[in-house]
Amino acid sequence: MSIHPLPPPREPIGLGRLPVARWFLAIGTVGGLAFVAGVAITTVMSARAREMNPRPEVAAQLDRLNVALVVLFVVLLACGVGLAAIVRYAVLKPIAQLTGQVRTVAGGDFDHSLHVDRPAELAELSSHVDSMRARIVSAWRVAADQAEELRRSNGELEQFAYVASHDLQEPLRKVASFTQMLEQRYGSQLDDRAKQYIHYSVDGAKRMQLLINDLLDFSRVGRTSGERAPTETGRALETALENLSATIEDAGATVTRDHLPRVHGNRLQLTQLFQNLIENAVKFRSAEPPLVHIGVTRNGDMWEFSCSDNGIGVEPKYADRIFLIFQRLHPRDVYPGTGIGLALCRKIVEYHGGRLWLDGPTAGRGATFRWTLPVAEDAAGKDGSGDDDA
Repeated sequence: MSIHPLPPPREPIGLGRLPVARWFLAIGTVGGLAFVAGVAITTVMSARAREMNPRPEVAAQLDRLNVALVVLFVVLLACGVGLAAIVRYAVLKPIAQLTGQVRTVAGGDFDHSLHVDRPAELAELSSHVDSMRARIVSAWRVAADQAEELRRSNGELEQFAYVASHDLQEPLRKVASFTQMLEQRYGSQLDDRAKQYIHYSVDGAKRMQLLINDLLDFSRVGRTSGERAPTETGRALETALENLSATIEDAGATVTRDHLPRVHGNRLQLTQLFQNLIENAVKFRSAEPPLVHIGVTRNGDMWEFSCSDNGIGVEPKYADRIFLIFQRLHPRDVYPGTGIGLALCRKIVEYHGGRLWLDGPTAGRGATFRWTLPVAEDAAGKDGSGDDDA
């Protein structure tokens, strides 16, 4: 199996720039020079001692000393040669072999096994590294299979989205339109129960269309809404308020906001996020006129947003359930909707690398939703601290 190669290794620093082989060569060269110098000095000193015509017993002792020194130098030379051979074949060559194998793996051939026979330490190290390589390759293959399955599933989901947006909605439109035409043409011949049945049919078809559209919006998050870029959240909020202008006016709601910053996100999705949260705040209102406030504070490399209202609130036991898809806390005839709005909001926030939660659920005293979004940085590396039209 061959995959993309690993990035190049870090450059060594300090004394680490010199390879181990060169260290041994340098030390061996110094040792060899010292050995030659010792032999030369000993020879010179021995010759000068003989020139002094020492007594016979002293000359005999010098001869014995010379023999001992010769034997010592021969032993040292043999030890040096043996040590060089051991270092060459037992250390440097296995290290070079392991380095070549690791370089092959790093080059992209992750099926290449790592193995050296000697010394014991390098053999154990190569065994551990090869075991790690095998586990990584196995995990990579599983991930590759899952990625392929995910791509296939995404393709099927896109095909379903196309069918849902065209083929499924067309029969629903026909059911609704022909049922309404039936009521218009034969309304005088129908009793109240028949008209009620027609109303149920039309309402069911319309709710099915709304549900399909919401499911399409939920499935498109992160796939077909464009890439993330530095985005002014103030402009996204203004677009959401424009879309909800009729709803806000009918409810007599008041929406206030802080000075909103620039974040790294998708403009369309952030507009949808603000729109869903404000629409929920207006929908689940109390007897008082709705008051909605969009706030924001800085928290490290994230902006923490909040949407507070004075509505009916949420009971603490439902704080997590409200973010599940198709979960409703109220009858459909009291508060219409499909139960996807908050699930869609959480998916949008998580797609942007943040999180969304309900802060301090208190039934009857309003609700505050909080979410985080990453700070956007401009080309100079400075973060955007606010929109220019707030």
